[in-house]
Amino acid sequence: MRTFTGFQDSMEFPRFTFNPKEGIDNPALVISDDPEPDPSPVPTLCQLKRLEGQSFGFYLRTDKSSRSFEIRDVDPWSPAGHSGLKDGDRVLEVNEEYVDNTDFSRIVRKIQSCGFHLFLLVLRREEYEQAMSMGGDLQKLARASKGERWSRPRLCHISRHPEHGLGMTIVSVEGQKGQYTVSTVAGGPAERAGVCFGDRLMWINGVRVSTLTHSTLNRTLKKNGGSVTVLVINPDSESCNVRRKMPTLPVAAECCGLPYTTKTLHLVKDQNGYGFLLRQEKLGGARRIVHVLREIDVGSPAEGEGMEDGDLLLAVNGKPIESMEHEDIVKEVRQSGEAVILTTISIPGRDFYREIGISPLLFYDECSVKDNRQRAASHCTKNQSETPLKHGDGSPTYPTECIPDQSGTLPTQLPERTSDVFL
Repeated sequence: MRTFTGFQDSMEFPRFTFNPKEGIDNPALVISDDPEPDPSPVPTLCQLKRLEGQSFGFYLRTDKSSRSFEIRDVDPWSPAGHSGLKDGDRVLEVNEEYVDNTDFSRIVRKIQSCGFHLFLLVLRREEYEQAMSMGGDLQKLARASKGERWSRPRLCHISRHPEHGLGMTIVSVEGQKGQYTVSTVAGGPAERAGVCFGDRLMWINGVRVSTLTHSTLNRTLKKNGGSVTVLVINPDSESCNVRRKMPTLPVAAECCGLPYTTKTLHLVKDQNGYGFLLRQEKLGGARRIVHVLREIDVGSPAEGEGMEDGDLLLAVNGKPIESMEHEDIVKEVRQSGEAVILTTISIPGRDFYREIGISPLLFYDECSVKDNRQRAASHCTKNQSETPLKHGDGSPTYPTECIPDQSGTLPTQLPERTSDVFL
């Protein structure tokens, strides 16, 4: 068989001339260095969304050898399975907050209180081992996956000034339906609440603004009396979220001056107990059942810690209880022994968080750390005088939750759990 390769050769390898004064004029022979591939592993963002009464479908545990937080036993048909979460994944962030080297109980509580949406930034097992062998900075690795200008969204509560109003106007983004920016008055109520000029407005009073017209938004601002709660994010961070295909939600926000906070009560029994009654009630004639603190005894540990009649119980020793049966809650308190930590909120506070669509426990740790720093110096001394527990040598013995850490602050929960927890 005859073959003709001359034409192909002339097409694939064109002739060129070489001029010593000009150098090589064939681009195919220009030598360049190939870029070095980045050896750093890239974290994976998993977005989990569950229904009412549904679990996320995975176990979380502490890996004792590395002290990392490991995902185990992912249910393939659960929100965790559908999100791409895998057995052996190591958790770097929970809802955009870096959690490596954080107390296990705090991470569990954060996941339990996040509602229907959970965002986990993880490294696969092999990637985690690679990063550790290279001595990599895991926090820097997590940050790099978002971009240098990224920052968390802000949930801001703005109180109306009698003369200056809210100190902001809402502007439609030209050519983008349902997209709005915020124009603030320098030093006005909005700026003082944490809103910045040019921020993107994402939510208002628990409603996504992309579903609202500009006129509806303006009416909302005018009719909401003395205050409004908004979720905002800077444009660079919003672009980052779009690139990552991550919705901007209150669950991933930082708290900026919300009007109601939870209370953390550190109770130590005296000879008469804690001094309060826990009652199951229907709130406001609705079908919803709540667990209410009643009949606080004068001079009791409960009164001394600031418990008020009518407060709602949210958690026992950091464990959310709103969906639990009344008998199980009582059992949790009794099993705690001589000391218990209760998390409560007022009824108006619970109504506020329901309106904006998040759990009041979402910012529990931010409130607890601030509260504990204010109380640490006096809390243990007060409880010693009320409950003079003594060792045989006369030295005082402290309840578990009354032992300050090295920074002088009180822990926000009883001894840390490190066993597998189903979430």
